[in-house]
Amino acid sequence: MDDGSSKRQATRFCFRVFKKSSPNGKITVYLGKRDFVDHISHVDPIDGVVLIDPDYVKDRKVFGHVLAAFRYGREDLDVLGLTFRKDLYLAAEQIYPQDNTAQAKRPLTRLQERLIKKLGPNAYPFYFELPPHCPASVTLQPAPGDTGKPCGVDYELKAFVGETQDDKPHKRNSVRLAIRKIMYAPSKQGEQPSIEVSKEFMMSPNRLYLEASLDKELYHHGESIAVNVHIANNSNRTVKKIKVSVRQFADICLFSTAQYKCTVAETEKACPIGPGFTLSKVFTLTPLLANNKDKWGLALDGQLKHEDTNLASSTLWWGPF
Repeated sequence: MDDGSSKRQATRFCFRVFKKSSPNGKITVYLGKRDFVDHISHVDPIDGVVLIDPDYVKDRKVFGHVLAAFRYGREDLDVLGLTFRKDLYLAAEQIYPQDNTAQAKRPLTRLQERLIKKLGPNAYPFYFELPPHCPASVTLQPAPGDTGKPCGVDYELKAFVGETQDDKPHKRNSVRLAIRKIMYAPSKQGEQPSIEVSKEFMMSPNRLYLEASLDKELYHHGESIAVNVHIANNSNRTVKKIKVSVRQFADICLFSTAQYKCTVAETEKACPIGPGFTLSKVFTLTPLLANNKDKWGLALDGQLKHEDTNLASSTLWWGPF
């Protein structure tokens, strides 16, 4: 994630952009946004400009990197020289000079045109495209007392001065910006989810039937989920209580794939249903991170610095996370 050593500012050129400069002030990155949406068929492009000081850069070059990484252990842990980090995707481009490069031949976006017009001839455009199969930005909720960057998948945009793109950037002449890849949520609702199950008891001639349905398919953060429960007790047993819960499932793949389950909202009610009786009742649950702060390892949406976040959004792609 974005460290606090360099300043991030919101600058207005009749439109809002994000600006961040290197510690020595010789290169500055301008971005129109820091959240990039995965639309399934494509991902929003990462476009912006880098303002350079030509007297400082001289005959060197300026490169841009976009890195997606999966961090599954603390950064300060070192076991036999191994780090608990796996790089998932890296895109690299030469931003300056742009002679005969793909960046030079690509048409400018509207944002880039306006920034270059405002900043002058020392502003150079960059453009990166993330593949649609890259995972969304996700953070695992750290345990109390944990320090450093949390485990999860994060994205970083970096611009630096060097001789080649494989050079190790110096902190004084490089810019690092945390960005997020988020999942597209379709505006059109799908079919209303529902399920029916039955249970047979020993020494009972008939079954217990349970049907549950939701009021809609898609929910946004903070919305309540209405669960309509219908029970037909044709058995000779008595139903004593009903429990309804919302559980988060996260598939995490390291050396093998493991599925982690965590209850994020739950309600139960004593509703005796004797043999031969039925019950229809609506239960309302609201999954909120505020009610699950003590659950270590819970998957959350990616964070920019220390901004508030939510329980992780559902994703449509199987990622390496």
